[in-house]
Amino acid sequence: MSALRDAAMKSKAWPFEEARRILARYEKAPPAKGYVLFETGYGPSGLPHIGTFGEVARTTMVRRAFEVISDMPTRLFCFSDDLDGMRKVPDNVPNIPMLRENLHKPLTSVPDPFGEFASFGHHNNAMLRRFLDTFGFEYEFFSATDFYRSGRFDETLLRVAERYDAIMEVMLASLREERQQTYSCFLPIHPETGRVLYVPMKHVDARAGTITFDDDTGREWTLPVTGGQVKLQWKPDFGARWAALDVDFEMYGKDHSTNTPIYDGICEILGGRAPEHFTYELFLDDKGQKISKSKGNGLSIEEWLAYASPESLSYFMFQKPKTAKRLWWDVIPKAVDEYHQQLRAYPGQEIGAQIDNPVWHIHAGNPPASRMVVSFAMLLNLASVAGARDKSGLWGFIRRYAPEASPEGNPDLDAAAEFAVRYFNDFVAPNRVFRAPDARERAAISDLRARLAAWDGVADAEALQSVVFAVGRDHGFEPLRDWFKALYEVLLGASEGPRFGGFVALYGVAETIALIDRALAGELGTSSAG
Repeated sequence: MSALRDAAMKSKAWPFEEARRILARYEKAPPAKGYVLFETGYGPSGLPHIGTFGEVARTTMVRRAFEVISDMPTRLFCFSDDLDGMRKVPDNVPNIPMLRENLHKPLTSVPDPFGEFASFGHHNNAMLRRFLDTFGFEYEFFSATDFYRSGRFDETLLRVAERYDAIMEVMLASLREERQQTYSCFLPIHPETGRVLYVPMKHVDARAGTITFDDDTGREWTLPVTGGQVKLQWKPDFGARWAALDVDFEMYGKDHSTNTPIYDGICEILGGRAPEHFTYELFLDDKGQKISKSKGNGLSIEEWLAYASPESLSYFMFQKPKTAKRLWWDVIPKAVDEYHQQLRAYPGQEIGAQIDNPVWHIHAGNPPASRMVVSFAMLLNLASVAGARDKSGLWGFIRRYAPEASPEGNPDLDAAAEFAVRYFNDFVAPNRVFRAPDARERAAISDLRARLAAWDGVADAEALQSVVFAVGRDHGFEPLRDWFKALYEVLLGASEGPRFGGFVALYGVAETIALIDRALAGELGTSSAG
């Protein structure tokens, strides 16, 4: 363990860098609460999206890194701000007219449009927990509704009332003049309509722990700040929650970064110590727009899992969290193959390289062996030329290429074969465009056919790759990638593809010759080759 801890203290992997910052908080003494608290927040205004998963996955990676360098106990709270008012209706859910009737009510008071749970907030919380449980995260779920109504937040809310002026000073400095006139960090929940009100305070009585305000009809009300009758605006709520729970680490998206001084300042006004925080870049959809829960753009967790393993998604989340990343269908194959490349590299690495390897963080220091003897990209191309409708259509080729492989002995490959057929049929096949070769390409492809027809050795991927290279050089392709691009466009209907020698070894020499014949005869067209 000491060798691992020593390596971790020097590691440049971002989870260890964050873990060391957290450890520095407790150089003098361990936390009085008895554990180091990691927190993630969730706004259940829409269905949980893949970014929510990423936040929990990444926080878990930091937590596991911290547990390597420290013996202090840790906990992870996943906190849902489900007492927040529903300010707009998502466009990707049913029963939209009903939701419109419940605008501005707390999410846990809005009926569930799916008719399955006690409220829309409960539905979205359940969706979040189901997703997190699918990935085996160790976490404790907290509902803001329960937190406010149970009295657990009362002490902090009373302190907000006591220090109202100091908190308002922080908030007002960040607002435009017109917003300053009506702003209050307290949001009363109307006793009759149940709606969250955005109204100025007429009086805050710190001693009584009450607020007085007029509702939108001009009627005056006085409510206690305790017991869930009042909630905090989201920015003060951030800092107040940090103070109430004594949070040590929280990460959030770049869109929150300008608010960090506000969160920290309010936490400290309330007697807390601001946590360590980590700002990650946002995920983008295919048009380069930020993905959004309410819009439903980008990929959902279920959509990714329909085409690839959970571990490939975790790998995607690990990579460069401070770089904006496009999150669209075409990133899935690359993530799958890079994940398995890292798995294969792991056993041969020194301990320092192992803990910098993404798979160490994905699997909490105990990554499995990869049994993907065929890459996902290769399976996609095999599905293309074989016209496979299910994974059994690929296994005949796989067994010939790797006789020792089997669905039972290579479960990751078996799952990937099923994913590849589904991915191919849904995304690749509809977009394939085959083209006819020009004169030089036709001559080179005919030459390749002749050399394959003369092949009498074992279908070795590297040897076959050498043949493909030789044909490209002999026909004057410069750079050689133009030769491979021609092969992919003419034979596979795509501008990119696998190492062609490996493809021939997997698909079969005779089968590749037949594919070439069909291409040169103009029989591939724009439809499936199957």
